[in-house]
Amino acid sequence: MRKIRLFIAASLDGYIARKSGDVDWLFTDEDYGYTEFFNQIDTVLIGSKTYQQMLGFGEYPYQGKKGFVFSHKLQGTSDDNVEFVGADLQTFINKLRQSSGDDIWLVGGGQIIHYFLSHSLIDELILSMHPIILGDGIPLIWKDSNLETLLDLTNVKTYKSGLLQVSYNFKPK
Repeated sequence: MRKIRLFIAASLDGYIARKSGDVDWLFTDEDYGYTEFFNQIDTVLIGSKTYQQMLGFGEYPYQGKKGFVFSHKLQGTSDDNVEFVGADLQTFINKLRQSSGDDIWLVGGGQIIHYFLSHSLIDELILSMHPIILGDGIPLIWKDSNLETLLDLTNVKTYKSGLLQVSYNFKPK
């Protein structure tokens, strides 16, 4: 079965983007394991707001990967980059995991991450914590007492920039 992996960056205080969706604070001075990770996946899953924000940054960054965007308004359609899905997400995700291929990257954002966490659909978390406190923004994990989840630490990497990258496997509930 294909694994769903959340490879994501956050500020030290747990935000994945500013309230505006801007990620201008992310370090770009190094690869931070991105290329190695990117070569291990063949499918990306993206929330609708994140996808719209991403298109404003310029060229679509996941060329050559199968892409799905979660959107109730656009479900059943596609554009040059992705297919839009919105109905019966649980069935869609289960079929995707059972299909052949490499691992699946849950790109974000916050709303779709919450859905995947609340349905125990994430197998691995690779979190790059940037040494910056934003004070406000879009949280990596929404406050929800039903999300309590145990994780197994599998790796820790430190970088000269102060970035700390931790990897966890999710324990089944």
